[in-house]
Amino acid sequence: MNNFHHAQNNMRTGYGDGSVGVFVSGLVWSASALAVNLYGSHTGMWALIIGGMMIFPLSTLIGKIVGVTGKHDKSNPLGKAAMEATVWMIMCIPLAYGLSFVKPEWFFQGMLLIIGGRYLTFASLYGQRMYWILGGILGLAAYALFTLQSDAFTSALSGGMIELLFGIVLYLRFKKRGVIDHPSAPAE
Repeated sequence: MNNFHHAQNNMRTGYGDGSVGVFVSGLVWSASALAVNLYGSHTGMWALIIGGMMIFPLSTLIGKIVGVTGKHDKSNPLGKAAMEATVWMIMCIPLAYGLSFVKPEWFFQGMLLIIGGRYLTFASLYGQRMYWILGGILGLAAYALFTLQSDAFTSALSGGMIELLFGIVLYLRFKKRGVIDHPSAPAE
């Protein structure tokens, strides 16, 4: 990779601006909310954790269906940064799980903060300011849900609805812009 903008363009092109992953994450959050509603908070927590492990493979599969390769150039240094952000997020999950011992809904609110923080790094990975907005909204939602003492179902459903909406918006913007950007032009 010759320059930062080219590396970002390669990530945007390969992952559809990250849209498919955000959408699939929203589906996982929604399934978690359904599990909370049907089986209780602890089942919903495990649905989010186990479903979270399936986001990348499901995103790759769905991406191929909608015309997103799910691959980046092997020489792209941002690929390594994306993996590092993923490892950081995984290392934070025990913190959210620990919160559940105090109140189960705090797990979901903690995960909203963790995932919101991870999305802030996507602004640099994809060159998309939209991820600052997504990360900020998830963080504000976590704070509002905590302040309002919202239950686990509402907290998980909020994460799902926010990510589904942003996944759709990101995908539509990706398709509207076209698959290939000029390498030196930032996407937004």
